[in-house]
Amino acid sequence: MSGEIPRQLQELAGNQAGIVSRKQALNCGMSIGQINARIKFGRWRAVQRAVYSIHDGPLTRNAQLWAAVLYAGRSARLSHETAAEVLGLADRQRPQIQVSIDPERRVAPAAGLVIHRSGGNGRIWRPPPGVPPHTTEEDTVLDLVDAATSLDDVLGWVTQALAKPITSEPHLRRAMAERRQLRWRRELDEIIAAAAGGAHSVLEYRHDRDVQRAHGLPAPEKQVPFRKPDGTRGYLDRYYPEYRLVIELDGRQYHPDGQLGEDRARDNANAVTGATLRYGWDDVTRRACEV
Repeated sequence: MSGEIPRQLQELAGNQAGIVSRKQALNCGMSIGQINARIKFGRWRAVQRAVYSIHDGPLTRNAQLWAAVLYAGRSARLSHETAAEVLGLADRQRPQIQVSIDPERRVAPAAGLVIHRSGGNGRIWRPPPGVPPHTTEEDTVLDLVDAATSLDDVLGWVTQALAKPITSEPHLRRAMAERRQLRWRRELDEIIAAAAGGAHSVLEYRHDRDVQRAHGLPAPEKQVPFRKPDGTRGYLDRYYPEYRLVIELDGRQYHPDGQLGEDRARDNANAVTGATLRYGWDDVTRRACEV
């Protein structure tokens, strides 16, 4: 019998970053003997149990993701931080790949994988060719919110999602209504409204709540577009046109460049002329009254 890979399996592998499952190979007409021979002679290599790479060389990230969902099997989809990575909501890759399966299924643990059994994120949809199955934008945000251990984490996921934007307020609220159980539900109502209204980070939300509203300050304009000297477009975090006052909020809790503190001191000293007040995490969270 020919040692060639069936065309159908080649097409599958092409869409799956070179990863195929044993079940797919059998369904495409290969025999168990052919599969085992390819593994024995190093043409294929096992990535997970009954999941193989048909290419030599190191696995790409996309190949690792495909291997995870193929191992987890029917209805499996990337979720939580891994889905956030695929959607562009998270800026870094987590070493463990997170996958969700339907609640009635059981999948054995595997190295490098975290398996969730979830009935709240099983809406069926088809991602673009070559992209591993993953939870929708709204379900990804709500999964991350449900797993959050602090209100600031909840704030971070929601404000990022609406600022990017990878979803919208109506879509997020609709997905919330479909979930029977959801942690932080009461807080989410206020957070989603604030994020949709221009709070694009945890720090901006904290500033609006703990500095502006708590001290009875007037409401500023938010995310005001302006043209930079190089011609590119930027946005002012908060702007009071009556006072020609800009408030910039730097959400980085740590910045290795000591120049940041000097820039902030300069901006604040010049505020009397109608320039910029610049505040960071410690200013807003620890010195709200002084701010």
